[in-house]
Amino acid sequence: MAWLAGLAATEGRRSGLAAVGGVALGLLCNGVLAALGLAALLQTAPQLWNGLRVAGAAMMVWLAIEAWRGAEENAQGPRRSDTARHSFLTGAMINLLNPKAYIFFLVVAPEFMRGATLGISAALAFSLISATIATTIHLAIVLAGSKANRWVSDPARTKLVRRVFAIVMLGVAISFILADIR
Repeated sequence: MAWLAGLAATEGRRSGLAAVGGVALGLLCNGVLAALGLAALLQTAPQLWNGLRVAGAAMMVWLAIEAWRGAEENAQGPRRSDTARHSFLTGAMINLLNPKAYIFFLVVAPEFMRGATLGISAALAFSLISATIATTIHLAIVLAGSKANRWVSDPARTKLVRRVFAIVMLGVAISFILADIR
């Protein structure tokens, strides 16, 4: 969510909305993959869980590096022509590499199913409802974040926002790695 707000504030509403589309697609894919057994497999195979967790952490580190590098660019300079496409793909990857998104279906779905197995049709319905709720929230975040675009368009402020975002993403990556060490 912080990524969406920061993206909308620094890159504008169009990039933010594209990212929301990618996030929504990732959420839907999480639900389908969970229904096909990936969530259960992740729960029973620690090496796969750890692999996905490390991949998610690597994605967050990549976002942090990208944000830090972006802080050096002039906010008023030419923007990439594929920013919306890039934002969409990044949004999708963030969710596809989030191990906790898969486990959500193992933990939350049974509460609604009264212990019954979550079949494909129920998983798809649950995924659609979950993605719709999340997307509504994400849209609100992007619209609010895009209102800060003018304020952030000052190069010094853009640099500060991107640097803070980079540090936050590194914190998320570290939390992914340290989650099971306790």
